[in-house]
Amino acid sequence: MLSLYYSATPNGQKVRLYLESFNLPYHLIPIRLSKGEQFTPEFSALSPNNKIPVLVDPCDHTRPVTVFESCAILHYLATKTGHGLSPEPTLQQETLQWLFWQASSLGPMAGQAGYFRVFCDQRIDHAMTRYTRELDRLYRVLDKRLAQREWIIGDSYSIADIACYPWIVPHAAHGQDLEALPHLRRWFEAIAARDGTRRAYAGVEDVYGLPEPLTSDERRTLFSGPSNANPES
Repeated sequence: MLSLYYSATPNGQKVRLYLESFNLPYHLIPIRLSKGEQFTPEFSALSPNNKIPVLVDPCDHTRPVTVFESCAILHYLATKTGHGLSPEPTLQQETLQWLFWQASSLGPMAGQAGYFRVFCDQRIDHAMTRYTRELDRLYRVLDKRLAQREWIIGDSYSIADIACYPWIVPHAAHGQDLEALPHLRRWFEAIAARDGTRRAYAGVEDVYGLPEPLTSDERRTLFSGPSNANPES
């Protein structure tokens, strides 16, 4: 059975959403990021970048495959199962372009907007404005893309949709309003209504609406690494 090392961040939710969307059995292994579990030697051996998610595929039970980086995991699973990635070369290339767009643009800008708007322990107006405006631009790119098609890649629900959706879920915390983006809103609501999405998000807390504020130690661990880490290493 597949093993998913996971926390309920947007990147963690990408892989869980894929597995639930295509009814693939898996074992979920929670990693508590604010407690520094991503920096243990055992996890570092799986993920050299000390980030979730990580997928371990036992394959033939003698040589398991370990994949880190959420979009790499999505591509691995789609290639292995045939779900979410068209075999047609042009559509496959189109899917990868939007997968990389999510990894290089939507995710990083949303992450920065979320950090400066929610998690930063001081208000930095310039940073908040910079990332919120750039995220608005990216939302409009996606809205335009969806104006003439049901899904990001035409008629087929793909790993491009699965990669982008979890980063749109916290749109309000990121300072974005879907009401002005009808095509993006329609797409977002369609994914939210899918059975696999409901299963993937069942019981998942909003990471931008924590019931208790992070302590200074938890914030340092989550965003800077453990206190005993060498920042120059």
